[in-house]
Amino acid sequence: MWADTLLIVFISICTALLGEGLTWLMVYRTEKYQKLKTEVERQSKRLEKRKEAHGDSLDKQHKKKIEREEERLKNNNRDLSLVKMKSMFAIGFAFTALLSMFNSIFDGRVVARLPFLPLTWIQGLSHRNLPGDDYYDCSFIFLYILCTMSIRQNIQKLLGFAPSRAASKQGNSIFGPAPGQFK
Repeated sequence: MWADTLLIVFISICTALLGEGLTWLMVYRTEKYQKLKTEVERQSKRLEKRKEAHGDSLDKQHKKKIEREEERLKNNNRDLSLVKMKSMFAIGFAFTALLSMFNSIFDGRVVARLPFLPLTWIQGLSHRNLPGDDYYDCSFIFLYILCTMSIRQNIQKLLGFAPSRAASKQGNSIFGPAPGQFK
């Protein structure tokens, strides 16, 4: 079981590196991506400084300027996402093929023992195709997904492909502040 667990972690690292390599080839090295990323960084920092400088005491004129900058930033983030989209389809197709191959190799094998009992609605994934009713046993797909989610983000940070904190703060994720929060 330990050998399978370590093999799955290794597979996750390799597929994350492969995915980032493909993304670099198709997206990160292009001039359009570089230009958009620089623009998003610049706009994010400018917007953050403007919000800090004026604080809560905003008059209508400042609110309008901030809303226009937020709108431009939102549009640039959308364009950046569209540039990344083409590689996501290619990577998704490649990883689907890899995932089905690995899934057939590890089918019905317990690859790890979880230190917690998964939530009921996750147990179908964590115990997928495993014999018995011991829900502490972990299937390949669950461990692979957990490893890939954590490892890929760290590899992006390590290689410098993750968005900056300023851009993340300005709401290019679903957890960021709302674009019209100063209305």
